[in-house]
Amino acid sequence: MSLDSQQLLHTAIDAARIAGAYLLEQAGKLDRSKIVEKKANDFVTEVDRGAERLVIDRIRREHPEHQFLAEESGRSTATGDIVWIIDPLDGTTNYIQKIPFYAVSIAAYNGTEILAGVVFNPKLSEFFSAAKGLGAYLNDAPIRVSTEPDFSRAFLATGFPHQRKRNLPPFLTATNEIFFGSAGIRRLGSAALDLCYTACGRFDGYWELGLNPWDCAAGCLLVSEAGGTVSDFWGDSAYLENGHVIAANPAVHKQLQFHLSNHFTERLT
Repeated sequence: MSLDSQQLLHTAIDAARIAGAYLLEQAGKLDRSKIVEKKANDFVTEVDRGAERLVIDRIRREHPEHQFLAEESGRSTATGDIVWIIDPLDGTTNYIQKIPFYAVSIAAYNGTEILAGVVFNPKLSEFFSAAKGLGAYLNDAPIRVSTEPDFSRAFLATGFPHQRKRNLPPFLTATNEIFFGSAGIRRLGSAALDLCYTACGRFDGYWELGLNPWDCAAGCLLVSEAGGTVSDFWGDSAYLENGHVIAANPAVHKQLQFHLSNHFTERLT
């Protein structure tokens, strides 16, 4: 059965609301003794796992043949045409520290393009959603990227490559250039929400290297559907594969790509 992007979006919205309610319910019950450090500076809690189960169970009830690529459970063995890319709690460290900048992120991908995506911050009651060709929304109101053309006035966001420390020196050199050439940079701790804030014009642009698909799939669709430009550091569309993302309004994107491609002259692995 062929599904359109709007049908997929409705499923994603329902699943994200279920998981978001669970995150709020569990926030006051978090047992810090059960927090696991998967890698350096990469934490997982029972809440991550519980929220992921809720999302997968909800989607599977409607689409049992679909595949899943999820942060905690990895890739499923199903063979359907649609892959659901899920981060049940993007910004786990913020959640642990009671910083209200975290989200559920869900995207539907057909192997070629992202068809639908949602990012839900339940603490702030902000629900970002997009379907391919149908625009991007925040709480049902249409959103667009900023129109700031001047890089010196651009307000930007990024994240640091904790898992790719070998790439840190060129990243910091490029970030130094961008910092002094722009109006400022924020590092808030959730790639999904940084992308959403770019989609609705709170940030003029965002970049990060070494992201996983579940960190950025939904957010990248939101930026694209809000009129922004999304690419990897070299202007290609392989950002889901390589994880090196630039997302911004078109004018700011050009400048970010200029700085980043100058310092990352070779494709990164």
